Amino acid sequence: MSQEKADIALIGLAVMGQNLILNMNDHGFIVCAFNRTVSKVTHFLENEAKGTKVIGATSLEDMVSKLKKPRRVMLLVKAGQAVDDFINKLVPLLEKGDIIIDGGNSEYQDTTRRCKELESKGFLYIGTGVSGGEDGARYGPSMMPGGSDAAWPYVRNIFQAICAKSGDEPCCDWVGQEGAGHFVKMVHNGIEYGDMQLICEAYHIMKDVLHLTPTEMAQVFDDWNKEELESYLIEITRDILRYKDKSDEFLLEKIKDTAGQKGTGKWTAIAALQYGTPVTLIGEAVFARCLSALQSERIEASKHIKGPEIPKFTGDQKQFIKDIKLALYASKIVSYAQGFMLMREAAKELGWKLNYGSIALMWRGGCIIRSVFLGNIKDAFKKNPELSNLLLDDFFKGAISKCQESWRRVVGTAVSSGIPTPAFSSALAFFDGYRSKRLPANLLQAQRDYFGAHTYELLSNPGNFVHTNWTGHGGQVSSTTYQA
Repeated sequence: MSQEKADIALIGLAVMGQNLILNMNDHGFIVCAFNRTVSKVTHFLENEAKGTKVIGATSLEDMVSKLKKPRRVMLLVKAGQAVDDFINKLVPLLEKGDIIIDGGNSEYQDTTRRCKELESKGFLYIGTGVSGGEDGARYGPSMMPGGSDAAWPYVRNIFQAICAKSGDEPCCDWVGQEGAGHFVKMVHNGIEYGDMQLICEAYHIMKDVLHLTPTEMAQVFDDWNKEELESYLIEITRDILRYKDKSDEFLLEKIKDTAGQKGTGKWTAIAALQYGTPVTLIGEAVFARCLSALQSERIEASKHIKGPEIPKFTGDQKQFIKDIKLALYASKIVSYAQGFMLMREAAKELGWKLNYGSIALMWRGGCIIRSVFLGNIKDAFKKNPELSNLLLDDFFKGAISKCQESWRRVVGTAVSSGIPTPAFSSALAFFDGYRSKRLPANLLQAQRDYFGAHTYELLSNPGNFVHTNWTGHGGQVSSTTYQA
């Protein structure tokens, strides 16, 4: 076998890794496969990769020897220590200018750290979000690469060949420096949490207020999927509602109502707090999963704490289903607006140059949150790259205006029926707060000054912080003014 044969190496032969290798092979790239458990390499070559041009390696040294220069090595291993361990083993085997790519769900701070450390030694580093699950990996994922700018020309042809396409445009472009790619993937996953929670709340209301059957609800989602809510998650919700098990019974109603999570939604909520951005809907979606996990407590509480009896629905069912659709659409607009607010704030603080229209395009196909709606977001940023908030774009301003009455009716009905709708409700509260010329934070500032001498500004003299001796015996000394 001749040396320097493979275009790229991929380490990690779990489902995502195997499918990405086969995807690259389909597009004419020669891939060298490696796994810490070497027997998995042999099994892969003899089974899933049989008849392909994929080659295997028996060690990291063997793998590196089979790569064209500059060497491109992609890791698809568990985030955290495993990534650092492989990097430490690879560095002595590579040469300056070689490229290490992390395709896992790493925390963006880790990617920034690794990028700086490797660049200081002369290597190039990429942290790329890969979304779309195993099917996306095999046939076209959404990819969000960031890191060493100089590395992009060497991986661009591979990434843009294997990724999903929106029309003729690849759902992959360079995101930005350091951990920008993984930050954008993190926000994508947070938005995914929000989208899923919103759909669950719509299902809950249709089930418990309208008493629709799974078949009827599946038809509603099928109808919605032909309109402005057309998306992958609406589509799979329809299919889930229709699915029957071997007993010819609807499977969904037999599934335990406790939701798991892998952490990326939580990371988004933490980043929102860190950057002082009110990403309320994603936060509520994370907490909704946490609350679902308290199942035994909820069952016990349900025996002791009573809420309102859900009244028999006497209104126009067809209109109320439309109301739910519009409430879902309006809340979705808020969720994405908040996600892009977070990316803008992080970019400002970290010195990243993010192309928001390009990010919307990356999410337009291949990923879990793919939807028609993302085309509208791309258009909004194309029209105004400096747009501070999606809610100020003419399209979204008009869309949310048409939804308002329905949105309030749905949230009001849910509240009076005792049905929790944290995502719908927090989205509406954010919308009302964002459009408010004046909020009650003047009282909050007075309270802070009263008990802690934290000072406040007067409307007549902004920028000048003053303290009032509210009690007459508090003194005139104030605390230092700062933003946490």
